[in-house]
Amino acid sequence: MSDGFTHLNSSGEANMVDVTGREVSIRVANASAHVKVSSHVVALLRDGSTPKGDVLATARIAAIMASKKTSELIPLCHPIAINKISVDLSVTDSGVDIKSQVITSDRTGVEMEALTAVSVAGLTIIDMIKALDPFAEINGIHVDSKSGGKNGDWLRTSE
Repeated sequence: MSDGFTHLNSSGEANMVDVTGREVSIRVANASAHVKVSSHVVALLRDGSTPKGDVLATARIAAIMASKKTSELIPLCHPIAINKISVDLSVTDSGVDIKSQVITSDRTGVEMEALTAVSVAGLTIIDMIKALDPFAEINGIHVDSKSGGKNGDWLRTSE
């Protein structure tokens, strides 16, 4: 390990952390994001009349699929058994709020899987509405809370 960074070896090179000796425990991570869109797109999302179909259902499925592929996308992320993924999308006056929860019973956490879920949900929303709103943007991607593992529970509080 180099200077306390767990993803660096003694030579300072990137490497995957060895979690073999860690206890298997139930681990939960919650993440969120917001996709800001125009009021016109909000109205279309609310009445289900977007030209490309059901944006929220498509984003939910994309998020679930992406979460399961996180270790293939992020080089030093461990492949883990995901026991549950939930993705909630709600249309607000400014766009779409996205929340994910990922649960595992494994040796390492699922924060990256929860973040991947909300990120890909946001990207899917933008892909499906980009012709209607080229200014759409994803904001506030972050972990809201996590539990389990050697570091215990963590909850985002006001900054």
